[in-house]
Amino acid sequence: LRLTGRFAASFDSITLHWVTDNRNIDAINYDPALLKMAGLERKKLPDLKQAVDILGPILPEVAADLGLSEQVQVVMGTPDIHSAAIGSGAVRDYAAHLYVGTSSWIACHLPFKKTDLFHNMATLPSAIPGRYLLINEQEIAGGALNFLRDNVFFADDGLGTGPAPADVFQRFDRLATAAPPGSGGVIFAPWLQGERTPVDDSKVRGGFHNVSLSTTRGELIRAVYEGVALNSRWLLHYVERFIKRQLDELNLVGGGALGDVWCQIYADVLGRTIHQVADPIQVNARGAGLLGAVGLGYISVDEIDKQVEIAATYEPNPANQKLYDNLYAAFTDLYKQNRKLYAELSK
Repeated sequence: LRLTGRFAASFDSITLHWVTDNRNIDAINYDPALLKMAGLERKKLPDLKQAVDILGPILPEVAADLGLSEQVQVVMGTPDIHSAAIGSGAVRDYAAHLYVGTSSWIACHLPFKKTDLFHNMATLPSAIPGRYLLINEQEIAGGALNFLRDNVFFADDGLGTGPAPADVFQRFDRLATAAPPGSGGVIFAPWLQGERTPVDDSKVRGGFHNVSLSTTRGELIRAVYEGVALNSRWLLHYVERFIKRQLDELNLVGGGALGDVWCQIYADVLGRTIHQVADPIQVNARGAGLLGAVGLGYISVDEIDKQVEIAATYEPNPANQKLYDNLYAAFTDLYKQNRKLYAELSK
């Protein structure tokens, strides 16, 4: 690390290179057989540390560049999904967070090791010592709104629609709020770049379904919000089956949690209580800071959730339950009935 001049890796970051045996959370180390398969030499690899381990004082020249004291200690740190899990405040076993950025995931800390190859999810070492984190990823979430902005409404082409306004996403929110729940029966499949979970399918593609001559732009926009949430419900089903319990509430973080409209749509579509975390787009930075505070002894892991403010809580609207149950059934049928067609068209 440039900050200290030391070369190290955390148990949770090195896992992404698939050369460690992490079946025992308290005895993670490089696996000789995996190193041999990868053609790597152990002596060329960094020593492994916990994410909360202190590596040492910051280098004097780095301290000078950043305007910091040379007494500042550097804590090991963690990758992005792991830091989001900390910054979401959902740090106790089975406490879940839902991240909605360009992509999306549903994650929670767990006390056991488990893998679901059929739905592309597994527990890997978390940033919290002695704990695992359930890892999965929905390929496109907020990226679908970027697609609407850049490829549909404000494309740089012969129609001359011009650049998108600075408040384009706030305008999307207003139009989506004005449109009816269920978007007039329009369903949007957010598989614009294939999908990872709950199906690992690089050939599947997205699109609007059940569009009519009366469909409005507001309904198309709301259908995107709802389609992303329907995909998260699909994932939630397998997450809950994986952990063998229902997740009654989730902390929502990422750019998708900035507006009220998507928070309420998620509550309605998932049928779960949604806690909108304050400053949700800063979740990774917050998580890194809180993890550093744990490493330096300022707080304990059990105190992390008390440091994360909840801006608002959204409960499912019972009046919309049947509507979204029906849309969810249709959404999953769209994939099941068309996956062979997607594969053929995406050759």
